[in-house]
Amino acid sequence: MAAPHDHIVKSFDAELERINGEIARMGEMALSQMQAAIDVLNRRDSKAAERVVINDDAIDELERTVSNDVLRVLALRQPMARDLREVYAALRIAADIERIGDYAANVAKRTMVLNQSAPVAPARSLPALAGLAGELLGEALEAYRLRDAGRSASMRDRDAELDAAYTSLFRELLTYMAEDPKQITPCTHLLFMAKNIERIGDHATNIAESTWFLVHGEQMSAGREKADKTSE
Repeated sequence: MAAPHDHIVKSFDAELERINGEIARMGEMALSQMQAAIDVLNRRDSKAAERVVINDDAIDELERTVSNDVLRVLALRQPMARDLREVYAALRIAADIERIGDYAANVAKRTMVLNQSAPVAPARSLPALAGLAGELLGEALEAYRLRDAGRSASMRDRDAELDAAYTSLFRELLTYMAEDPKQITPCTHLLFMAKNIERIGDHATNIAESTWFLVHGEQMSAGREKADKTSE
C-alpha cells in the first residue's frame, strides 16, 4: 500500500501534467492563430479574418483555466524549490501566450480594414516577418516542453533577427508613404501589424527566459541584444 506521501506526490505530478498540457494547447492555438492571421492577409479574406478574431476567446479562456489551476496548486500543495518554479513559470508563460493570441487577433482586425482599399505593395513583406516570429515562438515553446535551457538561450539570441527585420520593414513603409501620400492610411495599418508581429517575438523571448529561470532558478543575464532601430 502506498504511503500518504506517495499519494501527495503523484497527485501533485498529475496536476502539473494537466497544467503543462493546457499550456501546450495554448501554444499550439496561438501559433495557429498567428499563421491564420497572415494567411487571411494574403488572401484578403475578411470573413476568415473575423473567425481569427473570434477564436482568440478560446485562448483567453484557457489562460484563465491555467491561472485557476496554478492558484489551486499553490493553495493546496504549497510547492517549494523546483516545484514552485514550475507553477510560477506556467503562470508567466500562459500570460505571454495569451498576449500573443491578442496580437494575432489585432493583425486579423486590421486585415479587415485593409481589405476595404486596394492592395499595397509593402503588405507582401509581412509574411516573412511573421514567419520568423512563428519560428521563434515554436522554438520557445519546444524549449519549454523539453525544459531545455540551452535551447531557450539560443532562441532568445535570435530575437535580434526579428528586430532587424521589423526595422527594415518599418523603413520600407515610411519610404512608401513619403513617395505616395495616398497610401499613408493603409501603410499605417501595416505599421501597426508589423509592430504586433514584433511584439509576438518579444513574448516568445519572455517564454524562453521563463524556461531558463525554471531550469536554473535564476534570471538570464540582462545583456539581451536589441536590433529595433525604429526610434532612431
